[in-house]
Amino acid sequence: MNTGRNGKKPYAELNKDDPLYFFKAAGRYFRKNWVGISYVMPVILGILFFTVLPMATSLYDSFFKYDGITERVWNNFRNYTRPFTDDWEVFGKSLGVTFLYSFINIPLTMALSFMLAVFLNKKLKGIKIFRTLYYLPVVIPGVISGLLWRNFTDVNYGLGNKIITGLGLPEFAFLTSKNTALATFIFLNMFGLGGGMVLWIASLNGISPELYEACDLEGANGLQKLIHITIPMCSPMVFYNLIMGIIGSLQTFGGVLVLTGGNAGPKNSLLFFVINIYFTAFSSSPAIGYASALSWILFVIIGLLTLVVFRTSKWVFYGEDA
Repeated sequence: MNTGRNGKKPYAELNKDDPLYFFKAAGRYFRKNWVGISYVMPVILGILFFTVLPMATSLYDSFFKYDGITERVWNNFRNYTRPFTDDWEVFGKSLGVTFLYSFINIPLTMALSFMLAVFLNKKLKGIKIFRTLYYLPVVIPGVISGLLWRNFTDVNYGLGNKIITGLGLPEFAFLTSKNTALATFIFLNMFGLGGGMVLWIASLNGISPELYEACDLEGANGLQKLIHITIPMCSPMVFYNLIMGIIGSLQTFGGVLVLTGGNAGPKNSLLFFVINIYFTAFSSSPAIGYASALSWILFVIIGLLTLVVFRTSKWVFYGEDA
């Protein structure tokens, strides 16, 4: 009989009809790989306790009328039908604000960060200083950044209106008007372009110089090289930024809450989907079950949009496709 180094049967010789086969094989695998498993165990436990368990709990709660204090009352699928019936006004508003923001913010952020990366990818003296300056806002914690912009956009005492009036222009309403609140929030997000810029620069540096040299021999100008070489070769990064942009924009939360001081802006002009979930779960009349259902609706929306992008990603060119 063939045996392993420890005199025990290898996996292939274990009796698969044994009711304890799985446990014996798992035990033997753990004994053989216990060092590697011990290194990844903190990550595994973190995912289980801080991701999988909360998700399972929220899915369970979504089928109950539950306020987080009293006992759960079975609510069938009412928490999932309520957004489209009784609560459609608030739900539709949050959905509209979120999609409008995403529709404007995602392409604008991608385009501007790409243009910034193209400019900062030049081999010029001192260009690394400018890269650092553009990236600095990204390392500022979100709450600190929100508080800074909140003070800056204060209509009465903020530096923003002082600069505007100093240029001879009328005062701007910033976050105090429903007509300017979303535009202000989108504008403030533009100061975080440095994060996308770094990714674009990495993608640009991966393009073979021989392609540009061939274009030069053919007499192509800068715009032609950008359209026919740079953008197609950066399509994997376009795809990645698009996916991450969809996921991030649909989950907009912290920045809005800090900027507005804990509300949804004038006349709910900044009532993003996750803000609505937060108010539903932690208002004076908390509805944990309904908020959990809203969270899963958002999860499905993000999943469907991501799936659509993946299914229509034939335009992405990878190096191995050549």
